[in-house]
Amino acid sequence: MTLFSAWSEIVADWAPSFPQQRTLQRAVRQALGALVCVGRRCLSRIIWTQGRQQRSWSSEYFLHSRCRWEPQTLFAGVWRRALPYCPGRLVGVAVDDTRLRKTGLAIPQARYHRDPLSPPFHVNLMRGLRFLQASLLLPLHRRAHASCRALPVRFEEAAPLKKPSRKADAKVWQEYKKMRKLHNLSQRFVQSVAPLRQALDEAGGAAKLLVLALDGSFCNRTCFRAPRDRTELIARARKDARLCERAPQPSRRFYALSTFTPEQIRQNKSHLWKQTKLFYGGKRRRIRYKEVAPVYWRRGAGQIPLRLFIVAPTPYQKRKSSKLYYRQPAYLLTTDLKHSAPQLLQFYFDRWQIEVNHRDEKDTLGVGQAQLWNVDAVPKQPALVVAAYSALLLASLQAFGTERTQAYQALPRWRRKAHRPSCLDLVTLLRKEMVDHPQCPQSLGFQLTDRALTHAADA
Repeated sequence: MTLFSAWSEIVADWAPSFPQQRTLQRAVRQALGALVCVGRRCLSRIIWTQGRQQRSWSSEYFLHSRCRWEPQTLFAGVWRRALPYCPGRLVGVAVDDTRLRKTGLAIPQARYHRDPLSPPFHVNLMRGLRFLQASLLLPLHRRAHASCRALPVRFEEAAPLKKPSRKADAKVWQEYKKMRKLHNLSQRFVQSVAPLRQALDEAGGAAKLLVLALDGSFCNRTCFRAPRDRTELIARARKDARLCERAPQPSRRFYALSTFTPEQIRQNKSHLWKQTKLFYGGKRRRIRYKEVAPVYWRRGAGQIPLRLFIVAPTPYQKRKSSKLYYRQPAYLLTTDLKHSAPQLLQFYFDRWQIEVNHRDEKDTLGVGQAQLWNVDAVPKQPALVVAAYSALLLASLQAFGTERTQAYQALPRWRRKAHRPSCLDLVTLLRKEMVDHPQCPQSLGFQLTDRALTHAADA
């Protein structure tokens, strides 16, 4: 099986999402062109990569602005095909937001956001689009000597409300402040939990428990107090969060009067450190952690019992001859009180793989570089590329397994210890297969050659 054939089988599951066969072929062509395109991923350059630069381009833009299709349904096939890689009862999904830079003033959903790359001593602003992404965590370390692989299974727009003019009257501002509490990022996350649970059930995981790994921005009362169905949360908490225990019986008070913080528990010698081994950084490593349960977060989760994990700082060396440095400790709160601590901690350590997804999507695949301004087209085109990227990662697992085999290009001398293929390795192999076997993509109306790739890059 080749990478292209495995990818084609996965994207064939997109058929129910589109009203006609020709729109399905057009979507698959654009997705494939976005993967193999060289240079900036503008829609015009993607069309040129397909060899259709002498045809009308209107239908390529109408696919996103006029054709009615739901982007989130493109991930249904990934759920169904990737679920066998998740043994056991727990299924981990990492959730995080990301921002795509935009400069056009005619894009309705574009807003000014805090630039995550700004220095800590000076907050900068960036104009762009905000998306909420969920990635399924595949524990490949149970099968081979490979790190976890995250497959995107949801990519939806989460634009904040537009601020009214400073000259607007008081009623407009009052309505804006009221609606802002109902249309923030935490509310969008709460609304996405039920579709994630439904997608897992439809993929055959009704008996499995969904565990959502979150960062600190989702550790708040909105996320923790929302109703959940067979879903648990594990999120990074502040070190100064005020926690407490249950009041001793027969008191009528629910919360105990004495409170404590996670930092105080870390420094308290009466709570002993435990040890376990987790897979991260290419091998199994020993970590130390503390566990306190049940605890209550009065201002956050309310009367919902929680479980507190404190992960000790991890030592590391910048060079073999340098001294040991220590990272910051991690404070985690989870709603799961039953399952073992190593399972839950492994999910949070694997959450970092969604950051790898963000880097691949922006740097390697150029998600968000297409120049669209229609209110319906703006969220659809990035979701199409992310769905194609997710199918590409899954196709590599089905075609060649979890490790980096001889099918990929030889590594350079400065990179000898890669145990799994990168996104650039997959794109390079996909281009090679399409150029060596041009009859494969011809059924899609795709004409790809080495010369066409270079000409499209110069367009």
